[in-house]
Amino acid sequence: MDCPHIRIEESGATIPLRQDVTTIGRGRFVDVQLADPSVSMLHAEIVCRGPYVYVTDLGLSRNGTRVNGRLVARRLLADGDVVSFGSARCRVVGIAIEDLSADAELRRPAAPELTRRELDVVTSLCRPALSDAAFVAPATAREIAVDLVVTEAAVKQHLLRLYQKFRIPEGPNRRVRLANEVVALGLVRPLPQAELPPPGPGLAPPGPGLAPPGPGLVPPGPGLVPPQGEPGPAESVVAESVVAEPAKAPAGWLAGTS
Repeated sequence: MDCPHIRIEESGATIPLRQDVTTIGRGRFVDVQLADPSVSMLHAEIVCRGPYVYVTDLGLSRNGTRVNGRLVARRLLADGDVVSFGSARCRVVGIAIEDLSADAELRRPAAPELTRRELDVVTSLCRPALSDAAFVAPATAREIAVDLVVTEAAVKQHLLRLYQKFRIPEGPNRRVRLANEVVALGLVRPLPQAELPPPGPGLAPPGPGLAPPGPGLVPPGPGLVPPQGEPGPAESVVAESVVAEPAKAPAGWLAGTS
């Protein structure tokens, strides 16, 4: 059979794909009928566009559509891909193989659109992983909630939506896989080190973490404020002990698209 077709693994039945749209589900009027109870009445479509074939989940299914084990909403298929509709496994064969030149540029998929709050959540999620420390796990839901001053339940709801948007299937280390995908797409990256303003003419540059001294003042010694001029005959000078306040760290991480 030369044309693209779908083979149902449980029964071994082979059904040719239509030239435009092939519907898959458990209903009576679909093109490929699957009796498995995990399959919805109208579960998904396989669309042919010239030599290209892709599967699209219609959003009406309860158990989703997977390609080679990965949950998808829409995915271009290659010859031999295993497509699971709920628990029913099928294999799509007969798709033309397109030869790509060795220098062809393979681009990453476009990042999904995120709301402002979802962007805050992924930024907080990836913040520990972007530090200089090695083997750092992404933030937990509780840590994100504290960081964003929201409830842990709200964070978990945002994470569930993010798993769907980034197509992260269920399984262990789901937060880690989401963080890896976010970083790989360049959605989150650390801010560059803030530059201190240059010192005024004739003044020494400030030490680490100290603001530059004001005009006409000598840079202070460690922990002391210098007296402002010589004391008069009846005056005494009291040196006030102060603690130098460190400069504020860069404000969080910059989130943006690559």
